[in-house]
Amino acid sequence: MSYSELAGLVESDKKTVEKYIDLLEKTYIIFRLPALNKNVRNEIKKGKKIYFYDNGIRNAVISDYRPLAKRTDKGALWENYLISERLKLLSFKSGERDRFFWRTTQQQEIDYIETQYDKYCAYEFKWSPLKSGYLSKTFADAYPVHMFKTITTDNYHEFLNMVE
Repeated sequence: MSYSELAGLVESDKKTVEKYIDLLEKTYIIFRLPALNKNVRNEIKKGKKIYFYDNGIRNAVISDYRPLAKRTDKGALWENYLISERLKLLSFKSGERDRFFWRTTQQQEIDYIETQYDKYCAYEFKWSPLKSGYLSKTFADAYPVHMFKTITTDNYHEFLNMVE
């Protein structure tokens, strides 16, 4: 997400968009997930992803209430749901962790990363259980990966209940 891009879409200026995003975050409507970057040359350093605490609000913002079977944004809905529910789980169970996403300029990406005690747990989210995620070699070479897992509709309960 780029504040400049968003400002262009809503025909406003960057500062106003930043203020609105900050207000929406303070009122627990959205939350930001920062990009993980340590010095790998091609990592995106300043990016942030924005998620909604409630997918219903997300649907209202984009005016799309179609049934899931007719949606073209199933993957984005799924990712938003899993990350927001994981955040809630961690806050209820006092499982404080740093949370990130990771992306390079070559579009290599890890959807969600948690770090605790210098352990990196990386997750890819796939709506279809038939699709599998993969751990980028660039990421694995740069970070000590404790665990990598693809989360699908078949195994998401484990992700939403697991706190090490």
